Amino acid sequence: MFSRVSGARFRAARFLLGAVVASSLVGCASSLPPAPPLAADAEYNYVLGAGDSVNIVVWRNPELSMSVPIRPDGKITTPLVEDLVAQGKDTSTLARDIEKELAKFIREPVVTVIATSFAGPYSEQIRVVGEASEPRILPYNQKMTLLDVMIAVGGLTEFADGNSATILRTGEGNKQYSVRIKDLIKRGDVSANVEMRPGDVLIIPQSWF
Repeated sequence: MFSRVSGARFRAARFLLGAVVASSLVGCASSLPPAPPLAADAEYNYVLGAGDSVNIVVWRNPELSMSVPIRPDGKITTPLVEDLVAQGKDTSTLARDIEKELAKFIREPVVTVIATSFAGPYSEQIRVVGEASEPRILPYNQKMTLLDVMIAVGGLTEFADGNSATILRTGEGNKQYSVRIKDLIKRGDVSANVEMRPGDVLIIPQSWF
């Protein structure tokens, strides 16, 4: 009898503790400023990252033209060019760097670089953690919105507290904003849709009620 009573008290205490923690988290999220609806940078220029693939075209030198992946160390290797850093550069900058290297071997090389797959550098990827159906890392796309992100991760779990979710904005010194995911995807409130920025972390807590 004593053990049953003790167990019941323990479960009740655990429930109350969870309720207090949950309410404090909700209060913390509600005290944050709402995420601004517009966040994309008009001057944004895609830069390459590990996992991207690029097609390198060297004019009048088909033997030097090829498609190559960017290695996990952020570098590429092509004929006559070894271990050239590609990560963090846009395609035009990479093309000019390849031209400088090829100029040691051929006269006035003209290079075009075309990105053919997109992952982006880690610093610009969108991370979704917590009560998403499929928490994952997403490549950032210009004008990407919260709704785009939630479609990509399959929405919320049944345990999610979507209206207590937050965005950690690494591009603004880890400033946090509140977002209303439940209102957006369950109630169709388009005013809850906001733009994402490169490097954002979307945190979706669990609901205790």
